[in-house]
Amino acid sequence: MKLLTNPIFLKMALLLFASGFAFVVAALIMRRLRRNMGEQDAIPAIAATPEQLPLHAYHAVIQQLKQQKHELAVLREEEHRRARSSENISAAVLSNLSCGVLFFGPNGLVRQANQSSKSILGIASPVGMDAETIFRQTSLTAAPNDSSQTLGASVNAVLRDGMLLPSVEAEHQTPSGQTRFLEVMASRVLGADGSVLGVTCVINDRTEIANIRRQIELRGDLSAEMALALRTSLITISGYAQQLARNRDPELATQLAADIAAEAKHLDQTIGGFLAESKKAQAAGKYS
Repeated sequence: MKLLTNPIFLKMALLLFASGFAFVVAALIMRRLRRNMGEQDAIPAIAATPEQLPLHAYHAVIQQLKQQKHELAVLREEEHRRARSSENISAAVLSNLSCGVLFFGPNGLVRQANQSSKSILGIASPVGMDAETIFRQTSLTAAPNDSSQTLGASVNAVLRDGMLLPSVEAEHQTPSGQTRFLEVMASRVLGADGSVLGVTCVINDRTEIANIRRQIELRGDLSAEMALALRTSLITISGYAQQLARNRDPELATQLAADIAAEAKHLDQTIGGFLAESKKAQAAGKYS
């Protein structure tokens, strides 16, 4: 009891209690600090856990898809640019061709026609028309096989059966009433996969050549007729002249001279008619 009342003992006991309490508090603080430091060190490990990996992979895939989408858009635009350039070149080539070109699609309707075909056929816009309508005023004049078949039916047969329509001659009547002599060829167009894309029909205007041929034939007929008439007149005049040379009768001589003059006049008229027909044929060929 005396020890408890001793002031020195009480001070030492109090000091010991304060020291223990301070040690306990310091230990708790150190433990708390170690725990916080452990949690901070564990954060990177948590970010790399398997549960978090799909999120990073998802973002990477999204970025890759966006890059591929951009590349595809660039390639598609480049392909469209090439297609437009190819179409422009094809249109320029077709527009500068002197022969007419019609392209019939798989449905049998014209999808493309150059300016020469419009001028030759006399149709302002054949696009959307079928072969039967375009060639309804066209008759075949020379064909290698069945000439009784119409030109429109022949073009449709090329599209349907794949047969080749070689060069055929036809006489075409334009909507304005002009007559054109045509040379027509048609062939089927196939795609890279073998599918039918349509039929290409090439038309050449042979009207001028036909007119020249007709003029030559006409001139040949006129020349033969003229040669026969000239020969007949010359034989007649020669006979009259021989009779006149042997005759001494003045009256008969006068009659023979009149007959010679009449035959000469007839010959002059024949020659004049021949020259007039020749000039008329030349004028028709010039303005046809």
